[in-house]
Amino acid sequence: MSVLGSAGLPPLAGEDHVCADCAMSYAGTGLEAAVRALHSVPADVRGAALAVPDAHRRVRPDPATWSVVEYACHVRDVFASFTIRLHRISTEDVPALEPMFADLRVVRFRYNDADLDAVLAELDVHVAGFLDEIAATTGWDRTATRRPGELRTARWLVRHGLHEARHHTNDIAAVGRAVAGS
Repeated sequence: MSVLGSAGLPPLAGEDHVCADCAMSYAGTGLEAAVRALHSVPADVRGAALAVPDAHRRVRPDPATWSVVEYACHVRDVFASFTIRLHRISTEDVPALEPMFADLRVVRFRYNDADLDAVLAELDVHVAGFLDEIAATTGWDRTATRRPGELRTARWLVRHGLHEARHHTNDIAAVGRAVAGS
């Protein structure tokens, strides 16, 4: 698969997904617990990113792995995209969700050139916006799709957002360790 496109979309994690890497369990994470945890996402990402020396924040440990700055940009984008996705699930009947095309964004929007402080400030605002949309949502069993036959609930989207943040915060720390050791 090219970094700039894909022949097909990979399936979304299921409603009962358990991540082998970060141990996040969707079914084991209640909505209220997910919301509480989402409040700490900006501080967690900021802490992981700023723990990496500035000289290493734009270094990719290998061509297939993003840099610290690229991961921070992606997490910011997750919350912008997921806010819109949650709004659409709440207001449309089974909307087809646009894929994020994360690898395309990294290249086309030159994420590795981004100002990390600005990205982290935007992450604060994007997570706050997602939390606002969560507070306005009442139909937690409403669904959306991204691929044929792939229905996911509004509740799932909140859990998936938390998973993306946790998982990629771990990635930021791992990239920092990998490039510092090189």
